[in-house]
Amino acid sequence: MPLRWQEVALPLVTITLLIILKYIPATEHLPLARTAGVVAFGYAAFLALRLVQPEEGIMVEGGWAELRPSLVEYFACYGSAALAAILLFAVIFMGSVADPTQLIATYIAVVLLGAGAVGIGMAGLFTQTRWDNRQVRHRSAMGRETVLDWSDVRHVRPNWRGITISAGNGRITFSQFHAGAAQLAKHAATRAKRNAETATRAFAA
Repeated sequence: MPLRWQEVALPLVTITLLIILKYIPATEHLPLARTAGVVAFGYAAFLALRLVQPEEGIMVEGGWAELRPSLVEYFACYGSAALAAILLFAVIFMGSVADPTQLIATYIAVVLLGAGAVGIGMAGLFTQTRWDNRQVRHRSAMGRETVLDWSDVRHVRPNWRGITISAGNGRITFSQFHAGAAQLAKHAATRAKRNAETATRAFAA
């Protein structure tokens, strides 16, 4: 699946913001250069893992195809959690030698990284999305299941959370980083187009 513009813009904006903060007196003493280096390294790893993301879903019993978390999501989730733990360790055991601004910035980074790890886990690692020739099913991390018939699908649109399949009785959103996301998105778009053409012919008749 090709890169979306958000995937390119976010790291560039982040690094640009860090460079600007480096020249502001109130924040120039923070380790912003190291942070920019971590962001650049993380983005390079993201691109490398994105290249090996499988485009086909995994076939399981009963003729179902299933999305699986990709290396990108594992790296983002567990990497963020590990970095948050390291920073928290540094704050607890070396906070006495740091100035208040550095401590506040580190605490904010810990909270953001921890929240990101939880969000990625809840939205990607602990969900299940599968489909066959009749239906697409999604089970959230909390156990809620949504079932859509392909004959009811109306729209397939990308958004900040991933890709959303909309039907008359609900919607399903799955991560574009899942292994097999490209296959499911293409299949859903084909079904939505076919349903729209059928509805148009029925209305004309």
